[in-house]
Amino acid sequence: MKTVLVVEDEDKIRDVVISYLKKEGFKTLEAATGSYALEVLRSSLVDLVILDLMLPDMDGEQVCVSIRKTNSIPILMLSAKMSDNNRIKGLSIGADDYLIKPFDPREVVARVRAILRRTDDSQLLADRSSYNHGHLEIDSLKQMVFCHGEPISLTPNEYKLLLMLAKYPQRHFTRNELVDKVLGYDFEGDVRTIDQHVKNIRYKIEPDPKNPLYIRTVYGSGYRFDGSGI
Repeated sequence: MKTVLVVEDEDKIRDVVISYLKKEGFKTLEAATGSYALEVLRSSLVDLVILDLMLPDMDGEQVCVSIRKTNSIPILMLSAKMSDNNRIKGLSIGADDYLIKPFDPREVVARVRAILRRTDDSQLLADRSSYNHGHLEIDSLKQMVFCHGEPISLTPNEYKLLLMLAKYPQRHFTRNELVDKVLGYDFEGDVRTIDQHVKNIRYKIEPDPKNPLYIRTVYGSGYRFDGSGI
């Protein structure tokens, strides 16, 4: 049974989401503030966080950033903000998906299931693969990435995207292919979401993100992995 932490200060919304999740067989935890949500995550095993952006004590974005410092747990953001910039910002700081209020609670459950399907799938390389004289290492057993021996915090989607590209070096993937393989066939967002994930990965693993060594852009189409395996 998967455990979902619902972080929402509006009682009615929180209760409805929790009710639908429980009907679908999920175990739930709840928090009405960001600080309590972080406390719950420190003391409980959670498989996914549903995170509202408007919380009374701190922004949901601050909570997301705090979670990402130590944890790659999947995060579904909820927001009344409808602009593309807010959605892009949410993805850039570590959210795995973004849903606009008002929403159908059945869609929340569907999004949760889709995210968990994606993050449960394993795409394995060798147990531990090294690139560019050990600058970058991918440990597929521990599902961890290292730069110069230091662990790098990637979201589940970022990790899966990097693993997919590294598994097939020099192969050109279109954005649509990467959406299907990483985000799932049922993903209904913009394929350019892949661009934001690539930008995030580059910022975390590339010596110079503006001149990437590993994930190269195939202009007008997609991406390929160019790391020299050693």
